[in-house]
Amino acid sequence: LGLKEIGNLASWTVSTCKPGCGVEALRDDDPQLFWQSDGPQPHHLNIHFSRLVSILSIRIFLDFEQDESYTPTRITLLAGTGYHDLLPFAQLDFQQPKGWIDVPLEHVGGGEDGKILKTFLVQVKITENHQNGKDTHVRGLKVY
Repeated sequence: LGLKEIGNLASWTVSTCKPGCGVEALRDDDPQLFWQSDGPQPHHLNIHFSRLVSILSIRIFLDFEQDESYTPTRITLLAGTGYHDLLPFAQLDFQQPKGWIDVPLEHVGGGEDGKILKTFLVQVKITENHQNGKDTHVRGLKVY
């Protein structure tokens, strides 16, 4: 991509996780590791920056072949200055995803071309899984 990954500048939290399958596993570059939720939907992943950042790209790694009913089929992404003013900016629907998926930022409004997300907080909300699965697997998430 030629862009700098800025996820290390943020504080990452998840709504729930199984032991050993939390933020550290999600942030690791090994696609065999993953975040696994442990509770009722929707599942949340929060990426909180201490200052206003300009995000050019968000990528999510999913693998239906390995995760089956743990694979998200609907993800909503929200952004704001804090939890009190989050607004949705993208909704992704999947059938059988495998690999890195680019989140569309065409209409977020920042920058000259309107494709730069300026925010303090990004929330990834998993609202639905394949085969109505309860818990979810996300194998990677990068912010550029």
